[in-house]
Amino acid sequence: MFFSKEVGIDLGTANLLIYVKGEGIVVDEPSVVAIDADSKRCLAAGNEAKDMLGRTPGKILAIRPLKDGVIADFEVTEIMLNYFLKKINIKGMFKRPTILICCPSNITSVERNAIRDCAYRAGAKKVFIEEEPKVAAVGAGLDISKPSGCMVLDIGGGTTDIAVLSLGEIVTSTSLKIAGDTLDKDIIKYVKDKKKLLIGERTAEHIKKEVGTAWPKTRKESVEVSGRDLVTGLPHKITLTSAETEEAMREHLVQIVSACKVVLEQTPPELSSDIVTRGIVITGGGALLHGIDELLANELGVPVYIAENALSCVAEGCGVLLENLDIVS
Repeated sequence: MFFSKEVGIDLGTANLLIYVKGEGIVVDEPSVVAIDADSKRCLAAGNEAKDMLGRTPGKILAIRPLKDGVIADFEVTEIMLNYFLKKINIKGMFKRPTILICCPSNITSVERNAIRDCAYRAGAKKVFIEEEPKVAAVGAGLDISKPSGCMVLDIGGGTTDIAVLSLGEIVTSTSLKIAGDTLDKDIIKYVKDKKKLLIGERTAEHIKKEVGTAWPKTRKESVEVSGRDLVTGLPHKITLTSAETEEAMREHLVQIVSACKVVLEQTPPELSSDIVTRGIVITGGGALLHGIDELLANELGVPVYIAENALSCVAEGCGVLLENLDIVS
């Protein structure tokens, strides 16, 4: 009854996933917290808080405490972790969980320590930190223990991690602060500049999911968008097409492709030959962007696959590593 639970946390910029050993993924909710501005009391978290984004009165703050894959607001991140750990009832007087938490590959030691401190303050007995692309590769079902190259492209909400792995470790990697949130901002900027309409982040995300594409030749759809007309200041509707979303996101998508090229250029030739045959696996929410695989395959000249469980790869990878905590550094 008093044994401590082993918990894996994918502390993402957009979504928080919690994996409990023996139970699977028990939490999969947006990384958003709604707090009372005066008392700092947590009013809601996850889906409930996300519905409040951009719609709260002054007394209530809806906050996303993680930015670019790292903790931007330490206090609110702690509130969020406490909320979810209490919700799934794995904390108690006699049971403090062992937590395995993931972070982007190229973060500083200060940022890494902030993540570790946050987990301890949320009640962890012991904290392990692993790099996201490695955990995502394990969660996508890749065998990274062999002496052959695997390449993973993990496009999250705040960061994109690109890594080549062999013998269970990262050989070459890079981390970009360009990911899902950046693409949403691109759409907001495009609609504002070209259509003279002001839209919010939630609307931009909806556009990206409904008609967004990285490869314009394969998707020809349109969506009606409502927002505030910049000329009249009144509510207004426009129609946006897939080709326009591709134009809006093109600049940053090209940067992701360029980063993949840099990692491939730094990869030892023997591992490069493995990648030509085994291809690149895309994980994370960005893997669901229409045409991203075709864009990369065309630009890089290697096969590109989207992980079946793209959104939950990191959390499921945590589950596998929790079974083998002896190999986690």
